Amino acid sequence: MGTPEGLTAAEAGRRLAETGRNEIPQQRLGWPRRLGAKFWAPVPWMLEATALLELVLGRWTDAALVAAVLGLNAGIGFVQEGRAQDALALLRTRLEVNARVLRDGAWSSAPAASLVPGDVVHVRMGDFVPADARVLEGEVLADQASLTGESVPLERGPGAVLYSGTVVARGEATARVEATGPRTFFGRTAQLVGSSAPLEHLGGLVLRMVRVFIAIDLVIAAAGTAYLAWSGAGPDAVLSFAVVLLLASVPVAMPAAFTLAGALGARRLARAGILTTRLSVLQDAASMQVLCVDKTGTLTRNQLAVAEALGIDGASPAETIRLAAAASDAATQDPIDLAILAGAAPAEDLGWRRTAFVPFDPATKRSQASWIAEDGAAVDVAKGAPAVISALTGHQEAAALARLAASGARVLGVALRTDDGGWRHRGLVALADTPREEAADMLGRLGDLGVRAIMVTGDSAATAAAVAQRLGMRGSVITPERLAAEPPAFPAWPRWPRSFPSTSTSSSAGSRRPAPWWG
Repeated sequence: MGTPEGLTAAEAGRRLAETGRNEIPQQRLGWPRRLGAKFWAPVPWMLEATALLELVLGRWTDAALVAAVLGLNAGIGFVQEGRAQDALALLRTRLEVNARVLRDGAWSSAPAASLVPGDVVHVRMGDFVPADARVLEGEVLADQASLTGESVPLERGPGAVLYSGTVVARGEATARVEATGPRTFFGRTAQLVGSSAPLEHLGGLVLRMVRVFIAIDLVIAAAGTAYLAWSGAGPDAVLSFAVVLLLASVPVAMPAAFTLAGALGARRLARAGILTTRLSVLQDAASMQVLCVDKTGTLTRNQLAVAEALGIDGASPAETIRLAAAASDAATQDPIDLAILAGAAPAEDLGWRRTAFVPFDPATKRSQASWIAEDGAAVDVAKGAPAVISALTGHQEAAALARLAASGARVLGVALRTDDGGWRHRGLVALADTPREEAADMLGRLGDLGVRAIMVTGDSAATAAAVAQRLGMRGSVITPERLAAEPPAFPAWPRWPRSFPSTSTSSSAGSRRPAPWWG
């Protein structure tokens, strides 16, 4: 296949004017609107009504005190959230991505924000994919964990789509951009998150308290009015008594106390490296009863590791891993090679000397190395897709392969060839994203606090079940289809596999009910 044709600079400029920049629009309000929003919510309304009543009654000092509390609430929230937004904006400027793009027949580096549909880009190991693009040439191993939650990278060749925001873990490819900015898969995810506005738990809590106080005050007001009327008090005295009771129904100091506690909590979290963009999230977290937690990167390391090894034809599991490591090379930075090398002793420790190495080739689906053993014998080692290794050796382990694959692990076959014969199948190695050491303890502590955890993942149901079992989570696995059909049963399901952004957002939106409180 020849070199694909890219756009001209003039055509790219015209399309950029039509489609807009390749970035997610940031809807950040100006400071007057952000400050004004602090005075436009249920709790500020109550304080504003209280101050107005105090002014009507001529109680200037009391009105000034209520106004000061209102200003304190707004000021603390405005300053703290403004600092968080400024920090996020600074991070975005430092994380700007460049892309290799073909324009006017020449390759050049350009800001990813300038890409348009039709551009031809080139990505290689370590790159962020700058836009949704269809592969024209080459093959890559794409890590989509940040987008779909799939812990195992996927092979992507000609005709396949690379999604914006995924990471190229191996290989390189040339692709044509199909979607940019908010029209990408990542952009649509961001829009779903933005449209799913969280409910303000603190405001609802204060309003419920006020309703209870008002109900009590109405009873007291009725009894007090009857008593004042019986004792001959005038209308002014009765009205003043009723207004005092109404003002007593509003917990004026409580919002200020919550705001101050939230600001102190946000500063404490900042020292621990956690950025809080809204003070209300602290109260929301404290009230949470059901927690939907992502699997990949949160409960697990988002890093492949050897989960199990199976020796064949007399080979031990340790020997199988050692041979797989002999067909790996850390210099490639292939995540599969790095995972195997981390779990095995180097072949050099046995006195072996490597004479040749062929890294993983998407065409052959295997990597291969040639060694000279300590006794001088020539040894070839190969690892790759189980079907490829089986065809190479003429030996199959269907039952063992099915068992390992059923756990959701990525399975590799290992083969050995010596001077005295052909290729021999030496075993299978299963790689999986392992749980974090602290994850099971964290889930247990959440359970002790009365918080039920539900694991959400883009991996298969088998992988979800295997990880949940290792973490001590009980319950059934629920697919997106069943999730849409049976929303009332959410609390009974601790695992949602194959949950993509639209599914996750709709499920969390459907689960925002007064009880229990979800997060």
